[in-house]
Amino acid sequence: MPVARRDPRAPRPEKICPVCGRPFQWRKKWERDWDRVVYCSDACRRGTPR
Repeated sequence: MPVARRDPRAPRPEKICPVCGRPFQWRKKWERDWDRVVYCSDACRRGTPR
């Protein structure tokens, strides 16, 4: 049975980072943890100012 593939042109889910306020998109490496992802980067997670 063929595996259903996602259309690469389809819009990806987005969230807003609470630290920097920038939008960030879903990534393959976050596939299993997307519901728990809050920050766009490690720097924002640590609270390091940009």
